[in-house]
Amino acid sequence: MTNNPNPLAGTVFTGTLRGVRCIRLSVLTDETTSPERQREADDNAAAALNISFGEGDALREAVDLDVSASKISPFDRPQLGQWLSRPDDFDALVWWRFDRAIRSMGHMHALAEWAKEHRKVLVFAEGLGGGPPMVFDFRNPTDIMSELMMVLFAFAAQVEAQSISDRVTGAMAAIRKMALRWRGSRPPYGYMPAPMPKEHGGVGWTLVQDPDAVKIILRIVKELVEGKTVAAVAAGLNADSIPSPRDHWAVKKQREKGGKTGGARGQSVVRKVFRWTPTVIGRMLRNETLLGWKMHKGRPVRDAEGNPVMATETPILTREEFDRIGALLDSRSIENSDRQDTDALLLRVIHCDSCGGRMYLNRQESKKNQAPVYKCNFHARGGTCEAPAHVRGDWVDEYVEAEFLRLVGSVQTSVTTVIPGYDPGPELAATIAEFKEHQEQEGRQKSRHARQAWQDRADALDTRIADLESREKTEERRERTPTGRTIADEWAEKDTAGKRAMLIEAGVRLDVRRGVRGGWRKLDVRRVDFTIKGDLNPAGEETAANTDTVSAEFDPVKGAPTTPGNSMRVAETDPALSVPEPARELVDA
Repeated sequence: MTNNPNPLAGTVFTGTLRGVRCIRLSVLTDETTSPERQREADDNAAAALNISFGEGDALREAVDLDVSASKISPFDRPQLGQWLSRPDDFDALVWWRFDRAIRSMGHMHALAEWAKEHRKVLVFAEGLGGGPPMVFDFRNPTDIMSELMMVLFAFAAQVEAQSISDRVTGAMAAIRKMALRWRGSRPPYGYMPAPMPKEHGGVGWTLVQDPDAVKIILRIVKELVEGKTVAAVAAGLNADSIPSPRDHWAVKKQREKGGKTGGARGQSVVRKVFRWTPTVIGRMLRNETLLGWKMHKGRPVRDAEGNPVMATETPILTREEFDRIGALLDSRSIENSDRQDTDALLLRVIHCDSCGGRMYLNRQESKKNQAPVYKCNFHARGGTCEAPAHVRGDWVDEYVEAEFLRLVGSVQTSVTTVIPGYDPGPELAATIAEFKEHQEQEGRQKSRHARQAWQDRADALDTRIADLESREKTEERRERTPTGRTIADEWAEKDTAGKRAMLIEAGVRLDVRRGVRGGWRKLDVRRVDFTIKGDLNPAGEETAANTDTVSAEFDPVKGAPTTPGNSMRVAETDPALSVPEPARELVDA
């Protein structure tokens, strides 16, 4: 085979070369550089140069879509990288244009060194200004012309890439300040891009609610309000194969789920799917994008008056709902461990009377015929207990169930509708923190324009703080609607985890004292104090007042009404322990 050594001249190979047709796109929606157009140009150049791409199952082609040439080396691209790792399978690589292959001098140098080492031909179907094909033949190691020309073109490509990056960065900064205008890329979870409505100019894109994602957000909030831990909610979503926020967008774009994620330092892990985790849920529910705000590098984008710039006309949450969910997450921050793996009914309910610590179910697997017992776990807490208690598990489970249903089982359940109030406090605190962080940058600006930009943002934040300080707090109102069902009805339908959640939500607490020696075959109710703390107090007080005295032993069949030795206290509600309820829209959903 002979060819013209001048890469800018019209080369024609006398023998057929085995070529690989290379196609790359940075943005899947770019019609001007579509895969079809690139494929046609590559085919035309290959036919003119006597290069064959093969056919059918033997077709040689590398298609890398949504891959940036500026950021990703040819060797790291999904399909092209595989071909480069098998140099014996082909003779030439064919691209449409230079920028489809590389936009970096560093990547160019690596590709040229590879082509020289393996004696390959690099072809670009269109030259400068749409001219004839450019051929860089590295089969002759003594010919330095190809490498020199590639250096010059790579330099031009990198300059062009930097120019494009600067233009895009400037355009994105301008769009960021435009109300309702979405700049593109992956939207925040809960939203999807839509054409800008005509009443707002009809130019560009905005964000609207994504019904599929909003349905999941409302499900998460509902389950959290019902008493589930954040980890339990995440486990339920994974069990139902609900795509996580990262995979949700991949599904929308009909791409493969999963991908690379952080691992040990300097390493990465490839996952087939990204799962829901408590961290993912917490980060999502605390993100102001749910308010419809534009965010940049984790901070709200603000206008000249310090007001958040809106990305959508239809926010998923109001400020009141957002703050209420944040308070709910705060209240669960200590109790967010997932205990779906335990059938201990009284976890977080039963406590040692001596030290006040929780008691945990010990199954004593070495003693197969012995019933599990709840034991004071002061050793694990690193503390001490003067009189650690333990009690047979099935006895206190049956006792608490009977007492709970006897006292409040007939109470009608209801749905609480919250008429939201408004508290400027959370946003005020966040804005003040943002202002203080901004103030720390004072005096670091070298140019006049930078100092003015710093001052403009300081003034905007100050204006917003003053506005928030002038707003008054309004209290929420709650309305209860009966469901026609009783607590006993709900209890009968729950599994162990659901029953445990009902006890915790009702504020049930069982304190257990150390027992006395004897051949006890039932629970000695003189050892326990049963307490209800919460909205069910009045019902419990009324039932307890009408209770007759019975024996000091608990019979799981007859139950255990209050006795002289069995202290059934109905405590006053501690406002600090109340859990915020969702806004009307979230409950109705």
